[in-house]
Amino acid sequence: MRYKVLIADDEKNIRNLLKDYLSKKYEVYEAKDGKEALNLLKTKDVDLAILDVLMPYYDGFSVVKEIRKEKQIPIIMLTAKTQDYDEIKGFDVGADEYIKKPFNMNILLKRVEAILKRIYKKENINILNINNMKLNLDSKELYIDDNKVEITHKEYELLFYFMNNKNKALSRDQILDNIWGIDYFGGLRTVDTHIKRLRKKLNEKSKYLKTIRNVGYMLEADDEINKI
Repeated sequence: MRYKVLIADDEKNIRNLLKDYLSKKYEVYEAKDGKEALNLLKTKDVDLAILDVLMPYYDGFSVVKEIRKEKQIPIIMLTAKTQDYDEIKGFDVGADEYIKKPFNMNILLKRVEAILKRIYKKENINILNINNMKLNLDSKELYIDDNKVEITHKEYELLFYFMNNKNKALSRDQILDNIWGIDYFGGLRTVDTHIKRLRKKLNEKSKYLKTIRNVGYMLEADDEINKI
């Protein structure tokens, strides 16, 4: 399968550089601004989007918000902004990765490859069920007490990892390496930010996602994982 990747950046040289590298493995679509990006997303079946933050018409944050109304494709945000609150805002609106410019092209390519592999790989089972939190491994959807809960791909990956390691204390380093990869150039704060977002989505079920002092986090299970 040849995955389809959208590149949206108002800097032509950045788009050309990304396209040169990505088109060797993926089908690539280009957009020079937020408006064009949204139009392409309506007409093309995109598997992953790489969005610049500062673009004409609609900035990257606005584009992510619009995407999340209808799609749960993985999103990588690129930006020259270096403030922590900008990165947090990116995660808050639904981005899966936030990479600061200038970036290492080889590392970016590895991040794209890892995300696509994790999200779209074929699973042998359909649903994981713990404490009546049901994670559909085909549609990447979460149901709590049979009510659908909207989650991002990164939140899906976190919950999937916790469910497969139920009742085990997982360090932030373990979580970072397994979910973001050992070549991820962010910090441990990324883990805490995503855990906070996931807990909010889990609502009352968040009581099962325990903080283990001086270690990290653990998903406590009242019952065994059920594979349906």
